[in-house]
Amino acid sequence: MKIKSMFYRDGIWAFLMLLPNVVGFLMFLLLPVLATFAISFTDWDLSTDIGFVGFDNYKELVHDEVFHQVFWNTLYFTAVSVPIGIAVSLLLAIALNQKIRFVRFYRAAFFFPVISSFVAVAILWQWIYNPQFGLLNYALGMLGIKGPLWLTSPDWAMPAVILASIWKNLGFSMLIFLAGLQSISESYYEAADIDGASSLSKFWHITVPLLSPTTFFITVISVINSFQVFDTVYLMTQGGPARSTSVLVSYVFENAFQYFQMGYASAIAYVLFFLVLIVTFIQFWRQKKLSIY
Repeated sequence: MKIKSMFYRDGIWAFLMLLPNVVGFLMFLLLPVLATFAISFTDWDLSTDIGFVGFDNYKELVHDEVFHQVFWNTLYFTAVSVPIGIAVSLLLAIALNQKIRFVRFYRAAFFFPVISSFVAVAILWQWIYNPQFGLLNYALGMLGIKGPLWLTSPDWAMPAVILASIWKNLGFSMLIFLAGLQSISESYYEAADIDGASSLSKFWHITVPLLSPTTFFITVISVINSFQVFDTVYLMTQGGPARSTSVLVSYVFENAFQYFQMGYASAIAYVLFFLVLIVTFIQFWRQKKLSIY
């Protein structure tokens, strides 16, 4: 009886300790998610009574040309930013895993943009991209190349936003890759040296396979974050010019807080949710092929 009483008392204390987190999860995550799903079947505009419209909002998305454009813009952003960001962060992690002077300073410097304000990052890159006195066009001019109007050109605005986004998030992936590299035993490389393996051979046959779980984790996180990109786009271009940088989350924001079409915005949000869910499931389904160890 004494043991049962002790377990009962411990269970009560565990419940009380977890209660604030559970209440926060219910109030600020689960209930809003369920409410958004319900609103997606209505025509609520914040001023009139809520009217049930069934799947009309989802049907309208099929014929919405703006939605089609922002959908493909989001896929474009993901398809370009994720592989480039992973490749650059891996090479950077390998470079900063070497025994060089001030390596801790370099690691902190490359991680600094991750903890920097999105507003500060946007202002910095707007200055870099400025067509008159920006650093990028100035450097291109020294090479005899006339730089484009980066953020006001429909052709160059999205690549410019992608570059800024990669720079902002590079340090996070680098840090994860660095932890993965430091967990690889040196004995593998010593055995490869004995066999006369080249540096490139050791990279492809030791580093890449042993980093596959780390790469899988970073890929999943990067894809999810890229589908949810908003801050960089909104602060740098506001979705322009000509919606060339408008993405799904910015379109949700536009419909919800500019047009006050809460039902339509909720439908777009749930299309994004299921898109991320499907892509994540596909990645986990392929995990056995991607993760060798």
